[in-house]
Amino acid sequence: MTSYVSHTSIDCANAFALSEFWKKVLGYVDDPEDPNFPGHEECAIHDPATGHTLLFLEVPEAKSIKNRLHLDLRPRRDTQDQELAHLLELGATQVADLRGIHGPGSGWVVLADPEGNEFCILHSDEEIAAMR
Repeated sequence: MTSYVSHTSIDCANAFALSEFWKKVLGYVDDPEDPNFPGHEECAIHDPATGHTLLFLEVPEAKSIKNRLHLDLRPRRDTQDQELAHLLELGATQVADLRGIHGPGSGWVVLADPEGNEFCILHSDEEIAAMR
């Protein structure tokens, strides 16, 4: 027997605010039957193309250490550099720049969302194809 991932849960202090940030980052949307509102302790957003769900859950404790699990994002259309600039404009902060770590054209940039949850921005599929 096997299982599948129902959704990805992210602990946070403000579920609504963090879901709004990630909707802008990923292009996800609220469930029209169960929209998110300020004050909701659980806010789910969905990828309209794949149905993947991120569920933001308010917890009393603050983030205190590095994530053990994180999201790796690949730009749908833009380059890594363009997407990095866009994410910084949305409120992400840069944690580490590991571009070129394995030679020219390799690597990623580590970012944090407004609550400090780390995630990485990779090269787009087009950039990868152009490097081959």
